[in-house]
Amino acid sequence: MYKVYNTTYAGKELKIEIGKYAMQTNGSCLVTYDGTTILATAVASEKPKEGIDFFPLSIDYQERLYSVGKIPGGYLKREGRPTDNAILVARAIDRPLRPFFPSNLRNDVVISLLVLSVNQDSAPVVTGMIGAVLATMISDIPFNGPICGLDVALIEGKYVLNPTKEQRELSKIDLTLAASKEKVVMIEAGAKEATNKEMMEAIKFGHKEIINICEFFEKITEEIGKEKFEIDLEPFRKNEIVKGYIKETEYENIYNLLKVHGESKEELGEALKEVKERVLETIVNSENEEVKEIVSEYGEILESLISEGVTKVEKEAVKHLVIDEGIRVDKRGLDEVRKLTAEAGVLDRVHGSGLFSRGETQVLSIATLGKTSEEQKLDGVEIEEAKRYMHHYNFPGFSVKEAKPTRGAGRREIGHGALAEKALVPVLPSKEEFPYAIRVVSEVLSSNGSTSQASVCGSSLALMDAGVPIKKAVAGISTGLFTKENGEYIMVTDIQGLEDFFGEMDFKVAGTLDGITAIQVDIKNDGLTYEIVEEAFERTLKARTMIINDIMAKAIEKPRENVSEYAPKINKMNIHPETIRELIGPGGKNINKIIDETKVEIDISENGLVLIYGDKLEDMQKAIEMIETLTKRFEVGEQVGGVVSRLATFGAFIDLGSGKEGLLHISKISNERINDVKDVLKEGQLIKVKIADIDESGKISLDARGL
Repeated sequence: MYKVYNTTYAGKELKIEIGKYAMQTNGSCLVTYDGTTILATAVASEKPKEGIDFFPLSIDYQERLYSVGKIPGGYLKREGRPTDNAILVARAIDRPLRPFFPSNLRNDVVISLLVLSVNQDSAPVVTGMIGAVLATMISDIPFNGPICGLDVALIEGKYVLNPTKEQRELSKIDLTLAASKEKVVMIEAGAKEATNKEMMEAIKFGHKEIINICEFFEKITEEIGKEKFEIDLEPFRKNEIVKGYIKETEYENIYNLLKVHGESKEELGEALKEVKERVLETIVNSENEEVKEIVSEYGEILESLISEGVTKVEKEAVKHLVIDEGIRVDKRGLDEVRKLTAEAGVLDRVHGSGLFSRGETQVLSIATLGKTSEEQKLDGVEIEEAKRYMHHYNFPGFSVKEAKPTRGAGRREIGHGALAEKALVPVLPSKEEFPYAIRVVSEVLSSNGSTSQASVCGSSLALMDAGVPIKKAVAGISTGLFTKENGEYIMVTDIQGLEDFFGEMDFKVAGTLDGITAIQVDIKNDGLTYEIVEEAFERTLKARTMIINDIMAKAIEKPRENVSEYAPKINKMNIHPETIRELIGPGGKNINKIIDETKVEIDISENGLVLIYGDKLEDMQKAIEMIETLTKRFEVGEQVGGVVSRLATFGAFIDLGSGKEGLLHISKISNERINDVKDVLKEGQLIKVKIADIDESGKISLDARGL
C-alpha cells in the first residue's frame, strides 16, 4: 500500500513515501528533505552468520553524480569507489544506528542509501539518517529505535538547525547530533574554538527537535511497520556454554592477569594466549554434559569458541576492576593520563615532523608544503571542488604486531584522518596569509588506543615545525565509560585499547587551550545523559590543557619563523583584477614568456592574488619585476618616461612600457604653437610626459607641456 507522510523537521519540509519503491526489501522508503532525495532500503539475510562474535551491519551510502547534474570524469564515465565524503557520511550514520540493534543479532544487515537528487545547500547526512532509521523501523528487522539526527550551527550567538552552506561558513559550531528521545547517541563536530558551554547548549538545542521527529517515526511504524522476526538463539547456546565453562574455571586467573600484566599489551596478550591453550586442553575432559556435547559437535571450531569466550570473560573482569574496585588495568587513576612524550623536527629533510607518544600508542606526523595548484580536487556531490589542507592517517599491521601487508586506506583510516583534519583546520592561516597547499600524514607506529587523538597532537607539532603559522597548538584526548547495573557510571580519562574495546563510550575531543575544534563520540550502550556529556567535556579540557602546556610546549612552543629550506619558495603579490588579462596576454603569451625566462611557476586568483613559486630567489624577483611592468596601472597626474613609437598629423603615440601606449596630441606637446609634429619629435625619441586622462575604455591621453 502506497503511503505518503509529510511533516516539518527543523523548519523544513520532510516528505516520506512508503510502498512504491524497492518492494523486494525488508523495508524501504523514499525520503525528500530540503530538496535532497534519498532512497533508503534495509535488507537482512535469512539466516544468521556462523562463527562470528559481532553484528555484521553495513551502511552503503551511494552518491550518484546525476543527483547534482554532473557526468563522472575518467575514461569509464561512471562512479567508482566511494568518495571520502561518502565514506564519512556512511560512518556518521552507522555509529548511532549500530547500538540500537539487538546485541545477539548475527544476520547480515545492509542498509543502502541511494542519493537520487541533491540540494547542495543541504547536508545529505541528515536525509540519509532519516531514511536509514525509518527503513529499518518499518521493516521486520529487530531494531530498538527510534533515533534521528540533525545539524546545529552557532551564528552570532544564535543556534540554527540544519544550516545552509552559507550559514555553515559563518558558524562557530558545525555539529551533527544523533539522539533518541531520552539520550544523546552520537556527536560529530567541528568548531572554531567553541567553549564547553556553547557546545553543550548546541546539543540540548538540537535534541529538542529530534524528540519531535522520533515521535513522528513511532506513529508511522505503529501504522504500517512489520512484525519483527525472531532472532535464532541456537547459535549462541554453544557460545554461552563455552563462556560459562571458562568463567567457572579461569575467571580468577584472568582477573589476576589483568592486575599483573595490564600495563603491557604484549605481556597481557601472551598470558591470555596461555589461558586459551590451557582451556583447550582441559575442556575436552569436562564432565559437564552440555560441555561434552559442544566439544563433540563443534570440535572443528572449538578454538574460536574458546577465544571468544575468553574475550567475554576478560570484558567482565575489566568492568569488575573499574566499577567495583576503582582500578584500571594499567594501574592509573580514573582521571590519569598515560605517560606522554613529544618531539618536533625528528626527520631532517621533510618540511616538518612531530612524534607524539601516549603510553604504548605512538604516532609520527609529517607535514608537506606544496603549491596551491596541488590542492586536492574533489569530484562528488558536495559544492567544494578542492581543499587546501589534507590530513591522511595510516594504520599498518606492525603497529599492533600483526603480520599483514599494508593495503590502501580503509574506512577507519579515512575517518580518523578526517577527524584530525577537522581538529586542525580552525587554527590554520588563510590562503592569503600562507599561500601553500598543506598535507599532513600521520603514521601510526604503535597502537594501544587513541591513535586519532595522538595524530592530532603529532600533527600540531609537525605543522609548527614546518613553519606553518597556526594560531594555537591543538591537542586531543578521549574519555571512556563503564556503567553499573543501577545506572551509576564511572568515567575514565585517556582510554587505552582494552578500555575502548570493553567500555561503553569513546568520547574524543580535540581543541586548543581556549576551546573545542573537533569532537567524535562513539557509544556501545543506549546513549549518554547530559550529565555524562558535560563531565566528558570537563575531563577532556583538563587533560588537553595539561598536554599542551606541559608536554607539547616543551617540544616546540610556537611555529618556526621560516619554512624548511626544502619547502617550495614562494612570493606573493597583488595586482588589480582588471590587469589579469594583460598579465596572461593573448593565448597566454605574456605569462608563458615570464615562466620560460625565469623558470618559476605562477598561480593567479580571480581577486588579483599572484603566487610565484621557484627554486632561486633571483629568478622569483625577476618574475615579480616582469609582472609589475605588465600590470602597472597609471594614475592621472603621474609623470612617466616614454618612447615615441609613431607620428601622426594630429600628434604622437608614446610607448609607456607595460604594453601600454598613450596619445600625445599636437596641442599638448609644447606651450608654443607647433605646425608639424615632425619638427619637434622623431620616432625612438625619449620623452617625459604626464598622464592627462584615462577614459573608460583605458585609452590614455598625455601632456608634455612644461616638462
